[in-house]
Amino acid sequence: MNKRILLVEDEKNIARFVELELKHEQFEVTVTYDGREGLNKALEESFDCILLDVMLPGLNGIEVCRRVRAQSNVPIILITARDAVMDRVAGLDAGADDYIVKPFAIEELLARIRSILRRVSNNEVTEKEEQVQVRDIVIYPSSYEVYFKGEKLELTKTEYDLLKLLCENKNRVCPREMILQTVWGYDSEVETNVIDVYIRHLRMKLKTEQSPYIETVRGVGYVVRE
Repeated sequence: MNKRILLVEDEKNIARFVELELKHEQFEVTVTYDGREGLNKALEESFDCILLDVMLPGLNGIEVCRRVRAQSNVPIILITARDAVMDRVAGLDAGADDYIVKPFAIEELLARIRSILRRVSNNEVTEKEEQVQVRDIVIYPSSYEVYFKGEKLELTKTEYDLLKLLCENKNRVCPREMILQTVWGYDSEVETNVIDVYIRHLRMKLKTEQSPYIETVRGVGYVVRE
């Protein structure tokens, strides 16, 4: 079965071009030109990936992303004409898995889609039934569920992949390059400061009065200690 892509883009010339290229790559594509319509489609139907423009009529892409992420872990790639760091951070904070800046080469967009879909597919194939546990964190790979102090933890796909990697390597420092290659993929061009954004997200969700779960090893990477 072909992978389903939801494209939410109000510039119709761009939308049509991307739609044709995706269809040429054998994706099944649904296109909407309005933020609210895109949100409704995302929540009512099942997609393998969402391509979401930031500047949209009706409801901006950041808000659409935030509302989708509250109910779904579907991979989301933000498309934005704004290259400011704060815009990237806002998108990642809203739950996006990746971003691409206009104008972009269609080959780069396709590579980012393939990378995200490959991560999902690899996890489905390789994850084992055994749980991964570090202190009060319990990860169930077969169901993509994480519990913290007995309560289910709501994580995005990228947050889950990052936490699982750190917990599987507990007491061993994970270098930043290893994290990028494992979580974002070998062909990803994501900047290393994106890792810091997701580490901050995880630390906020893993609040504890004891020693923090995720420690920074300055100049190297991060580690989760037993």
